[in-house]
Amino acid sequence: MTSVPDLLSQLNPNQAEAADHFTGPALVIAGAGSGKTRTLIFRIAHLIGHYGVPPEQILAVTFTNKAAAEMRERASHLIKGSGNLWMSTFHSAGVRILRAYGEYIGLGRGFVIYDDDDQLDVIKEVMGNVPGIGPDSNPRAIRGILDRAKSNLITPNELERAQERYISGIPREAAAEVFRRYESRKKAQNAIDFGDLITETVRLFQEVPGVLNRVQDKAVFIHVDEYQDTNKAQYELTRLLASRDRNLLVVGDPDQSIYKFRGADIQNILDFQKDYTDAKVYRLESNYRSSAKVLGLANTLIENNTERLEKTLKPVKEDGHPVYFHRAGDHRAEGDFVAEWITRLHHGGLKFAEMAILYRTNAQSRIMEESLRRVNIPAKIVGGVGFYDRREIRDILAYARLSINPSDDVALRRIVGRPKRGIGDTALGRLLDWARINGTPLLAACAQAEEILDRGANKVTEFAALMDAFAEAAENYTPGGFLRYAIESSGYVDMLRQEGQEGAVRLENLEELVNAAEEWQTDHEGGTIAEFLDESALLSSVDDGRVKRENDGVPEDAVTLMTLHNAKGLEFPAVFIVGTEEGLLPSKNSLAEPGGIEEERRLFYVGITRAMDRLFLTAAQNRMQYGKTNAAEDSRFLEELLGGFDTVDQYGQVQEYRQKTWRDFNPSVPPRPAAGGNAPLGSAVKNTSPLTGELSYRGGEKVTHPKFGEGQVLAVAGVGDRQEVTVHFASAGAKKLLVKFANLTRI
Repeated sequence: MTSVPDLLSQLNPNQAEAADHFTGPALVIAGAGSGKTRTLIFRIAHLIGHYGVPPEQILAVTFTNKAAAEMRERASHLIKGSGNLWMSTFHSAGVRILRAYGEYIGLGRGFVIYDDDDQLDVIKEVMGNVPGIGPDSNPRAIRGILDRAKSNLITPNELERAQERYISGIPREAAAEVFRRYESRKKAQNAIDFGDLITETVRLFQEVPGVLNRVQDKAVFIHVDEYQDTNKAQYELTRLLASRDRNLLVVGDPDQSIYKFRGADIQNILDFQKDYTDAKVYRLESNYRSSAKVLGLANTLIENNTERLEKTLKPVKEDGHPVYFHRAGDHRAEGDFVAEWITRLHHGGLKFAEMAILYRTNAQSRIMEESLRRVNIPAKIVGGVGFYDRREIRDILAYARLSINPSDDVALRRIVGRPKRGIGDTALGRLLDWARINGTPLLAACAQAEEILDRGANKVTEFAALMDAFAEAAENYTPGGFLRYAIESSGYVDMLRQEGQEGAVRLENLEELVNAAEEWQTDHEGGTIAEFLDESALLSSVDDGRVKRENDGVPEDAVTLMTLHNAKGLEFPAVFIVGTEEGLLPSKNSLAEPGGIEEERRLFYVGITRAMDRLFLTAAQNRMQYGKTNAAEDSRFLEELLGGFDTVDQYGQVQEYRQKTWRDFNPSVPPRPAAGGNAPLGSAVKNTSPLTGELSYRGGEKVTHPKFGEGQVLAVAGVGDRQEVTVHFASAGAKKLLVKFANLTRI
């Protein structure tokens, strides 16, 4: 153990000043890499060793179990009696308090805590006959509504009075009624969920002041780490705990507030001095992580934000290597550039594990995975799974497998309930028994459902008819066109739209699957969906051990792939931030949200400050979207960084940076699709005359098809995204095609 007088001498002057704070509220503005956890631990040790505070009167709260474990580990090496310290996550603190005092608000001893699956099961039970909730309503979407309500301390009655008529596609009155029933069911079963660990603790403190006073006896000195990430419920819990003694020290950095989508409210830290007008403010500005050039870039970027507290990070390290920017010809060339530089750095002595590739969306990982795989670079995905192993990708590929192989019972069982079609386990079990007895595939049994089932046969025969249509589409469409047809016609898009933020991410991944098929088609002219499935099966195979899920048997020395959100709190000697383009970083959705651009800038800032020595930024001149390659625009953030990086070509030679001016995207106007359909999944592709609204294809027109070659239009029917043409091809005869997916081109 270190003696008391030596403690603060081990800190820099700013850290020592913050660690020496004794009573009253305090705000520590701690920049990236400035040693905030070290300062917090030394402050706790100083309270005990210098000011004589008993360890059992100290509480330190953070957000993740990993961060709490790190605090406890570091405290054990520095503080005598550290085992009596109360160091935990917000939710663990809630469990401890409710286990001790929950009976005061009606929680019985031994109450259970529902996990995510338990929540979904109860929601499914209570949503059944709620007016406004249909049989296809997604319980995950409703769970998201309830979780957001709890993080904002919103009750069912308050939810019903919300201004929005619909919340995540659910009528607010219906959502509120499910909320009431869900709460009632939990109470009857003596259960709470994860969100209740905070909200019920807040309610306990509000309704039973005596309990609050008892807990305050064990939380005389309160520390909250990552305060910029607190939501309303966590803010209120902290406020109540600190209301008596007011010895609250919060540590955080508004410039790293990137979790608004999870409910984090940056105003909690920005307004701390309004909440506590006598608060002392300490700034930790010495950065021990990044080189001067990397840090200079970060400072230049974040100074463009207005929602921040004044702070300028000062490097402890020397200038270091230049920051490189590379504008690749397209997204595949971008991946190859990254793979080439990783190879160079590895040959120069860096371990693969010392390098990371960061991107805005999970969908961007596909190109990086494939580029690394081609040159045998091992990699791991953090916070996700390999592209072809993601649930939604496997589901749609299962539709494709069943379309070309009606005997694939495994594929059928995977997708028969995705999305839900009212086909229950009992009905499926009877169909399976019939198929086994008669020696037929399960899909053939589905077609005979009226003879096999007493009730619900119509749902099964509708599914069989859908798969017949898919089988025909698999013969007539290109791989990309077929996958787009399968994604939309299966109802998968509608299902994902009800899943809120999680569904939006999955939809992006499906867009990338269509992109992958279109790219493959370019390299394999005349290739079929069956051949593409063979290729994707090889890519998703774990036999080569190249790209795997985190900790899933991946080599210890492997490149890390992750989103910018998942990178927070980590550091790497070399970092590649890919896709620095308008519509990606900043994301297209952020342009329509208040404060959205500033949050995206903070996200970019977080990515930049992960780099210790080497930083590479990349963009593509052309990027595939919705199955079509479109011109891309450099991110507006690059313009803000001019002068802070060197532009290099694919060989590493420095070039003059030529700014490609960015333009504002209108989120309500999707990119103009080409004939044959290259629009966002779920959008209607209209193929009508702008003057008359009549169908633009006419009988007798000559067209070409990617698979069947030249043909002549014989007949046209339907409108909008259901427009259908009959075309006679010299190579294949007459084919009936949906224009939206056929990818026809006039001659």
